[in-house]
Amino acid sequence: MKIGICLPYMKAGLTRGDYLAWFKRVDEGPFHAISCGERIHGPTYDMRVVLSAAAMATTTLEITPTLYVLPMHSATRVAKEVATLDVLSGGRVNQIVVGYGGREKDYEAVGAAFTGRYGRMDRQVAQMKAIWRGEEVIEGAGEIGPVPTRAGGPKLLSGAMGPKSIARCAQWADGLYAWSGNGEQHELENTFAMMDKSWAEAGRDIAPYRMGGFWYTLADEGQRKLYDYVYEYLAIAGPEIATMMAESVHRSTPDAVARALDNAEAAGCEEIFMVPATAELSELDRLITLLESR
Repeated sequence: MKIGICLPYMKAGLTRGDYLAWFKRVDEGPFHAISCGERIHGPTYDMRVVLSAAAMATTTLEITPTLYVLPMHSATRVAKEVATLDVLSGGRVNQIVVGYGGREKDYEAVGAAFTGRYGRMDRQVAQMKAIWRGEEVIEGAGEIGPVPTRAGGPKLLSGAMGPKSIARCAQWADGLYAWSGNGEQHELENTFAMMDKSWAEAGRDIAPYRMGGFWYTLADEGQRKLYDYVYEYLAIAGPEIATMMAESVHRSTPDAVARALDNAEAAGCEEIFMVPATAELSELDRLITLLESR
């Protein structure tokens, strides 16, 4: 199973020095890829800018956006951004994750319609693939570059979670990013089971890629920091849901993190993204130690 790490992007006050230190450490470590997520509200840093910086500051890691909330954006602009990121990274953008997102106020803030996002994403995916194939969007205007390093552009994974949205994405996705906040085997297995059913019903003859993700911390006083991180992340859903989810995560010791990795591997993950609760370098140092002894 390949191990990826999500860069910190949700904490206020992160500096150029913080990111340079993370880029250096992850490039030296035993990681397959780095990722970053996308949110609009809060102190979050922009996913595309952070990953562009990572593309220039690292040399070996795959660069994987996880995920573009695609219906919030212009498909043409995303296709151009992703192709540019691919070129700047030296061909290390082999796959990206796209999803619908559930934060209506994020849509509102960028002037995008929340309703109709499911059908819109189907059309956007088709348009992005056409752009990466070199087809014109506006007749007579020419191609929209740059040309991705991979013929036809990167693979597209879906960040869908429910059976209906997974079934919809089975028509075009190359795989699925399954999320289990606490790294539970049964949650990942259930999501992959829905994926396999949907792929079979869609008549897909290529096996979908299995990617997973979970929250963790190995920082000092980690359980408190993990609780705070998850609560803040889900506060928009209300205090009851935020509290329930924050109380359900406990991957805050080496043994607990190792069990979550075992869970992901047993569930069939080909790649797992670990999402740290803090921007402390101990998250990386201690994780590297754990991975080297695993």
